[in-house]
Amino acid sequence: MWAQWDWGQGPMIGGRATNLFCAWLGWSRVRVVLPTWDRTMPTLIGCLDRAMRAFGGAPTYWLTDNEKTVTVDHVAGVAVRNPRIVEAGHHYGVTIATCVPFDPESKGGSEATVRIAKADLVPTDANLLEDYASWAELVDACEAFTIEVNARPHRVTRRAPVDMLVEEQLRLHRLPDVGFTACFGETRRVSWSATISYGGVTYSVPHTLADEVVWARVAGDELVVTHLAGRGAVEVARHALSTPGHPMIDDAHYPPRPAGPLNREPKATNDAEAAFLALGDGARVWLIEAGASGASRVKVKMAEAVELAALYGTDRVDAALGQAATFGRFAEGDVASILTAAPTADQRRAGEHHSLQDGTSSWEGFGK
Repeated sequence: MWAQWDWGQGPMIGGRATNLFCAWLGWSRVRVVLPTWDRTMPTLIGCLDRAMRAFGGAPTYWLTDNEKTVTVDHVAGVAVRNPRIVEAGHHYGVTIATCVPFDPESKGGSEATVRIAKADLVPTDANLLEDYASWAELVDACEAFTIEVNARPHRVTRRAPVDMLVEEQLRLHRLPDVGFTACFGETRRVSWSATISYGGVTYSVPHTLADEVVWARVAGDELVVTHLAGRGAVEVARHALSTPGHPMIDDAHYPPRPAGPLNREPKATNDAEAAFLALGDGARVWLIEAGASGASRVKVKMAEAVELAALYGTDRVDAALGQAATFGRFAEGDVASILTAAPTADQRRAGEHHSLQDGTSSWEGFGK
């Protein structure tokens, strides 16, 4: 009947601090860890929604600390709930309870989850984890941690939490089909260009959400965009607030662009082309430049280069092809001429006692 949640300090990403939302389902010991940028009310409710959908149902009670998002005051030892969290609890059919102040032992399950998550996910000198390069890396790491910790036997029950969850789900309540969205802001429909408009400013969202409905809200100096998918409320974009005429576009929201007409890379379509391109980068550049210059009998010259590689070695032929591409030499026998005239192993250098500069004797009488 009981589930618990707590917050832990997450790793730094791009100089910004993150948080770890850690949920724990009492009987089965199933854990859910979600990274967040903040601990605001909309973020909290979104995490609760995702955790319960990961559980497969809603518990009767949620137990946590007395943060302002949950408890706004204490009167005669009685906690006064935040009206918004009460409204969210009614939506899911759960009761939000808080532990006695300064008594964290009353919610030891979530406390332990925080310790384990921080030990496995936050880089320190002890665990030798590398810093996260992006938010996506932290999300993937939290998902992998959740799967791993729920699949291994718990030290108390000697059973995997994911197996026990199947039994506990019979005691959980059915979740509403739609999450509690009152705190997520205003709805916006994503355009075909994967953008929304908020306050007259265009903001990008992941391209996979084109033609979907999302929720946008202002949190401090940022615009936060949330999407309700099958697994719950998920933050999909976060931008610094901007002004009309200055759109905020994140390139990471779009798939890699196809190569343009000036940036197409050669791709082998048969064995002969594959053998030529396998020579190296010089062969690739030679083919691009030969095509651009309108060279004739390109396929024949490619086959000759492959034959020369069997005689002179791949590295030398590849270097000769690169040199031919640099100086625009695409005639018959040019590559063979370069190989025989200037072998790669015998580089020519100007000596220190020789110079191609003209002498200055003709200037001796200047000004006299």
